[in-house]
Amino acid sequence: MGTASSLVSPAGAVGEVIEDTYGGGGEACEIPVEVKPKARLLRGSLRRVGGSRPGGLIGASFKSTASVQELECVAEYERLRKEYEIFRVSKNNEVASMVKKEAKLDRENKRLRAELQALQKTYQKILREKESALEAKYQAMERAATFEHDRDKVKRQFKIFRETKENEIQDLLRAKRELEAKLQRLQAQGIQVFDPEESDSDDNCTDVTATGVQSEYWNGGVLGSEPSMGSMMQLQQSFRGPEFAHSSIDVEGPFANINRDDWDAAVASLLQVTPLFSHSLWSNTVRCYIISTDETQPEVNIFVRSYSPKLQRVCETMGYFFQVINFSTENERPLQDVRKWEIEKSSLVILLLHLTLPSCLLEDCEEAFLRNPEEKPRLIYHRREDGRVSSVAVQQLIEQISYVNKAKMIDHVGGVEDGAYEIYNCVEKIIKQDILGCEMTDLEGKDLGNKEESTAPEEEVFGDVLWDAHDEQEQMEAFQQASNSTCELGFEKYFERLNDLVAAPAPIPPLLVSGGPGSGKSLLLSKWIQLQQKHSPNTLILYHFVGRPLSTSSESALIIKRLTLKLMQHSWLVSPLTLDPAKLLEEFPRWLEKLSARHQGSIIIIIDSIDQIQQAEKHMKWLIDPLPVNVRVIVSVNVETCPQAWRLWPTLHLDPLNSKDVKSLISAECNSANVKLTKEQEKKLERHCRSATTCNALYVTLLGKTIACVGNTGNIDEILQQCCQCQDTVSLYRLVLRSIQESLQSDKEKGLLREILCVIGVSHNGVSESELTELYPELTSAVLASLLHSLHKMCLLTYSCGLLKFQHLQAWEMVKLEYMEADENVISAYRQKLVEYFTMQLSQDRVTWRSADELPWLFQQQGDKQKLHQCLLNLFVSQNLYKRGHFAELLSYWQLVGKDKSSMAAEYFDSLKEYEKSSEGEESMICLADLYETLGRFLKDLGLLSQAVAPLQRSLEIRETALDPDHPRVAQSLHQLAGVYVQWKKFGNAEQLYKQALEISENAYGAEHPRVARELDALATLYQKQNKYEQAEQLRKKSFKIRQKAARQKGSLCGFALLRQRALQLEELTLGKDTPDNARTLNELGVLYYLQNNLDSKQILLRVSKAELGTSACTDVTSFKILMNNYVV
Repeated sequence: MGTASSLVSPAGAVGEVIEDTYGGGGEACEIPVEVKPKARLLRGSLRRVGGSRPGGLIGASFKSTASVQELECVAEYERLRKEYEIFRVSKNNEVASMVKKEAKLDRENKRLRAELQALQKTYQKILREKESALEAKYQAMERAATFEHDRDKVKRQFKIFRETKENEIQDLLRAKRELEAKLQRLQAQGIQVFDPEESDSDDNCTDVTATGVQSEYWNGGVLGSEPSMGSMMQLQQSFRGPEFAHSSIDVEGPFANINRDDWDAAVASLLQVTPLFSHSLWSNTVRCYIISTDETQPEVNIFVRSYSPKLQRVCETMGYFFQVINFSTENERPLQDVRKWEIEKSSLVILLLHLTLPSCLLEDCEEAFLRNPEEKPRLIYHRREDGRVSSVAVQQLIEQISYVNKAKMIDHVGGVEDGAYEIYNCVEKIIKQDILGCEMTDLEGKDLGNKEESTAPEEEVFGDVLWDAHDEQEQMEAFQQASNSTCELGFEKYFERLNDLVAAPAPIPPLLVSGGPGSGKSLLLSKWIQLQQKHSPNTLILYHFVGRPLSTSSESALIIKRLTLKLMQHSWLVSPLTLDPAKLLEEFPRWLEKLSARHQGSIIIIIDSIDQIQQAEKHMKWLIDPLPVNVRVIVSVNVETCPQAWRLWPTLHLDPLNSKDVKSLISAECNSANVKLTKEQEKKLERHCRSATTCNALYVTLLGKTIACVGNTGNIDEILQQCCQCQDTVSLYRLVLRSIQESLQSDKEKGLLREILCVIGVSHNGVSESELTELYPELTSAVLASLLHSLHKMCLLTYSCGLLKFQHLQAWEMVKLEYMEADENVISAYRQKLVEYFTMQLSQDRVTWRSADELPWLFQQQGDKQKLHQCLLNLFVSQNLYKRGHFAELLSYWQLVGKDKSSMAAEYFDSLKEYEKSSEGEESMICLADLYETLGRFLKDLGLLSQAVAPLQRSLEIRETALDPDHPRVAQSLHQLAGVYVQWKKFGNAEQLYKQALEISENAYGAEHPRVARELDALATLYQKQNKYEQAEQLRKKSFKIRQKAARQKGSLCGFALLRQRALQLEELTLGKDTPDNARTLNELGVLYYLQNNLDSKQILLRVSKAELGTSACTDVTSFKILMNNYVV
């Protein structure tokens, strides 16, 4: 074989030198870095060999080497070719397989696309079917709602038709009974009644039907519908008992038949007596008028400085104002008319005497103590000294007072400070017992010891219903004020129209009484109410007089709540009442229907100035619904502001006064002041009062008062000339105000007059006298009394709930034009003054109903949401608003702040947590428990039941820890917590809590207390919800007996202590003492007490009635016989 050198590249090629590492004999060689493939190398070698040798011969050594390499290359080539073929075939197979799979997937995709398209078509079809079904459903629901509405309408129409027919049947049966009674009297007198079957003549025949047998006339169904079985049974019932004094039916035996109508008439007349009594009996201000001499002025100063604030706190906790009136010096004493007016308004008069009595005080003493027809409390303080005797005038006055009046005496021997303290103790006792009527048992006094318990009496009567006595008092005073008139102004024709409305067959829409401002709408309605109460005692009248816009009396939610509570009162039902304004609108017609089904007489709802209500059409939409057959609605509106939709109702428009009425009204005002007008002056007034704005009732009344006021002291012709320049009521009010300003002696008094009127004008509901004296310390009692007397006399201001308000809307408009229109900042300045005053009260922890009423409203008017928010987070302010039923007002404030129910509840709860950290002592913890309970009740009324449980549970825990587990306040917490569980449908938990509350109340108060009746009612309602009617009925009966007994003891369902004490006194004031009318009233009261098994009260009343009727000069023989008959029974 050849050597390896033949494989080495030619010289000069660069390569790597490799040495022989095995030793000896080896030669170093250079190996090329890059080696070409074998086949290529072989071909190159053969070409070089062939070129060097001719013929192409190859040497032996090179030939062997090339063959080996060629074989290796061929083998490698074959191997690679096979691998390539195998790879190519496999890849071709894979490609074919992928093509098949692609074709298969393509076919599957086409199939799925086809299915998808089919599904889309099916979906579209189902969607169209669904929309068609929903549309059909909505149409069916609309048809169902229409059918339901038509069904309810038909039911109401049928009910009205049925009740109408039943009333016709009742009238016919009543006429039948009267004919039978007349027939019996004729037969008793020996007058023979001929039978038509036995008489040959058709004249003078009387068809007689025996008593208790139904006439054949009823069997023929002449009336077109048969009366219900219940109504016929009710009509045919008769009641045995003593006889009413006004009855003219002679009876046999010691008793008379009293039918249902007479009973209902007597009960209704007792329930809705609205006597016109003096202002002091219902005033929300405890007025203490002090008459003192120079000798006793030190006691007065100490009393006013040291003890008057304490009495003010006592009155404030019970919702009253306290005012002390004392004219200390002779120079400060106002005129006699002013002093007399103050004495008439006063609740208590205190006379402080020592040794002498100035002659200037004799007139006031006689007016206060000797001429006291209302028998108001009087107190005489007489300071004695050893060795010194009082003057003859003092001794004679004391003897006269002790003989005529029952005045309390304080004979004091000692120092001045001790005397002032004795006066304070006696005055506090008189205020609590005689004026405010706080008659509590020992147990109740213990339970109601804290100030938060002062609101408990109304909860005893109305259960969970939140009642505001101020609203009811405001309406009574508004009714009395509207009734004050010296003449009737020719209202007889309007009375006939109103009577026709009551007698008209149902259904009938509300009657709209329209007229211009001051035309006498309120006067007409109030006078007609009095006539209805007098001539139709079985008619129930619910009235509401709307005051100034934006005032409390114009809030629709409070109006509906008050009317609903009146319905509950007259139906003798005590049940939970929602405070949600929307639900109140729904529940009011239901309560109206409940009472109309029970009440035998008519029900009349009267709303005066309904157009002053905000959004009246929205909140009074129940007026357009069909009302029960015996319900009538009368509303009065200003003809200029009447809603357009109401103008289609039957309307009674008040015409302007004619010349005769104008003359009589002005003459009445002048005669009251002993002012005589000449004929020429009368003609001048007649010519002036001819336009629509100058011949309305208010303008003419104010004109007469203006003439009468200046008639004795000024020139009548001059004032007439000034009045004739006033063409409307507002301008006449401006003239009156300027005349009052001219009568004032100093610019200071004129400035105070402006301040008083402006502060009243920017307030929410008015301002009290005590607030005025605190706002303006320079305002003395004499100046304030003189200003208020002039403003009240000239019909600018009046009293309502102890607050000074504008008597008419035109007076308020005049004040705005006179003082506030020129500068827009004036209103803001006076509102800010009130804000600072009530904010100072809050800082002193004096949270009264006044600060809760005024301060949030003032912030709302200012648009200050931040301060309003802070005010609402004052827990005592919100508690005061809520407990008095001002739920809608509280919600409106929170809505203005921008808080929803949940955030409002969270903020209240956080505030309570912060307050709890600072609460120490038993009194603070009790107050904290009351706040937690109020929050829980508030959240329950909001519908946040889950959030209401926590504060009520916390209130329960605090009371159990701070008081006692068996304390009545613990029962209160259990009752409220159970009420939440009832609404939450957790009846088991509620029943357990109610039973615990019932057990605690029975142990604390006894088994016949109103609190026990309250728990029984709650349990009965719970059982009724669970369909346990037998258990519910037993508890209802037991509760009704307890309430009936409690009502007899209290004398009134509302439980007003003042009415309980002075009911008989009011009757004597209204009817007069020792008169037959008063005796008959006492007799009827005795009859009712007899029918209630209250024999002791019956015997007392009948004994007094017998004495009064026996001494009366005009005694009716029949009435006296009836009275003696009842007295013997």
